[in-house]
Amino acid sequence: MSRQPTVDELFIADEPDAWRAAGFTVEGEHCAVGAVRLRLEGAGRGRGIVAWSVRDARSLELDGMPTTASEEPPAAGEPHPNGVVSIDHVVVITPDLDRTTATLRDAGFDLRRMREGATPGGSTRQAFFRMGEVILELVAAPAGTKIAADPDGPARLWGISFLVEELDDTAAALGDLLGEPRQAVQPGRRIATLRREAGLGPAIAFMTPGPGAIPV
Repeated sequence: MSRQPTVDELFIADEPDAWRAAGFTVEGEHCAVGAVRLRLEGAGRGRGIVAWSVRDARSLELDGMPTTASEEPPAAGEPHPNGVVSIDHVVVITPDLDRTTATLRDAGFDLRRMREGATPGGSTRQAFFRMGEVILELVAAPAGTKIAADPDGPARLWGISFLVEELDDTAAALGDLLGEPRQAVQPGRRIATLRREAGLGPAIAFMTPGPGAIPV
């Protein structure tokens, strides 16, 4: 039986000092968050999450997302000063949800659920894949955005939602850099987003534990 793909590393076009200022432990350009590695390559690399490496995918042609293969074992990151213990989910945004979903399934990604309904970000369709410790949340680009305007364009690695044990502790650590905590879409969970003033390229959110968005 083949193994499901899992995330090894996210390559991010940010300066390491910006992540340190946001309460993450960074050694050189590396930051381990649970089982996932973040490589902070500097602003000259582009913007946001510019690439990733995955294990056990049947194909590295993932609808335009720059992808490399990895055989490295999972990281073992310790809790961070901002309260982060792991990654809850990685967000990918696409102009064509059905196309990207089919591409990921063909590559061996484990689709668990499709969802239709409005979200705070304006999307109305989502697909959820299990990637070991991490959930991959595939989001249809909201109407009127540049990504939605190019239906033949690629899927894009867009954001990270980190898991924290106590969101109030994270709010205390980050102060004005964190938006107002609110109830998440998933019942029983709370979420808050990092403000742009923090200077991080990807969309960043922090979530409390709960029953989860999809079956484990």
